[in-house]
Amino acid sequence: MPPFFRRLSFNYKTYTQLMKVRFFLLASAMLAAATGIAAQKVEPIKYGDFENWITRNIKESGIIGGKTKQVYAIGPTATVDGDKPYTNAGGSPWASSNIMAKVVGITKTSNAVFPEQRSAGNRCCKMSTILENCKAIGLINIDVVVAGSIFLGYMKEPITSTSDPYSKMEMGIPFTRRPKALVYDYKVYVPEGGTRLYSSGFGKKKTLPGSDFAEAYIILQQRSEDADGRITARRVGTGRERFGRSTAGWQNGHRLPVDYGDITGRPDYKPWMGLLNGDRAYYARNSRGKMVPVEETGWADADATPTHMLVMFSSGCGEAYVGTVGMSISVDNIGLEY
Repeated sequence: MPPFFRRLSFNYKTYTQLMKVRFFLLASAMLAAATGIAAQKVEPIKYGDFENWITRNIKESGIIGGKTKQVYAIGPTATVDGDKPYTNAGGSPWASSNIMAKVVGITKTSNAVFPEQRSAGNRCCKMSTILENCKAIGLINIDVVVAGSIFLGYMKEPITSTSDPYSKMEMGIPFTRRPKALVYDYKVYVPEGGTRLYSSGFGKKKTLPGSDFAEAYIILQQRSEDADGRITARRVGTGRERFGRSTAGWQNGHRLPVDYGDITGRPDYKPWMGLLNGDRAYYARNSRGKMVPVEETGWADADATPTHMLVMFSSGCGEAYVGTVGMSISVDNIGLEY
């Protein structure tokens, strides 16, 4: 073969090989991009867009005024009249601090969580810290600080006392997946020069220094129940943050990463991210139908599979009957990133 044709043949083969390599690299890049997109898929939590609400019209007892109050629940659009105890409707996984109480025969409501118009045709969930008053001439005149909260789980109604508030909340839902993050839109308002108020309805009110914090968290647990009905758990995954300042409007697509395994050695670890036990333990219903505390006994391995997921948003940081009155957090479009 003459040299010219040999060079032409070599160049053609080289060109063909280079094109194959280029096609392979392009295909690999496209595959990697597609994989990256899939890895960041956000799956919404049911009713976490807050477009649907249940409106409960509940008449309080005549001795405290007899007014009909609206109490909101997160679920399929509906209106419910009367003082019927609420249970989650329409497959909604959400409960809240909005409750109906019947204490010493008196029906009283509290509503610190409600729908808010974010924009035309778009609603969100607003949680506020309020001072709930219950007054009956000659009998009672009490104020209770209530932080607006929503959480995955159930609220036991009617509430019959103000003691041991966590025992009225069944925290968490069955869950066996491992998300990368909790994703949501949020907006926070903290009153200028705010202080904290302690008022449980019994004893003297106390003003405490400093503002409260709004809070969001996702906690994954691996639970087990013993022969006596006690529930313990190991902490599988943690994402927890607090907000102490007002935001400049909405913060969209915010990510709260889930860190797996023991996080106590991380530089960003704070004591309030730690295990939930003792007086910090939340409650769940055991196999006998009894509400019992869930004691977290340790940290699970980083590759462990959870059995339950806890998600909560609140206008307070969790201490019962303490809060900055007027503080609020609004949230929207809650989902899990995988």
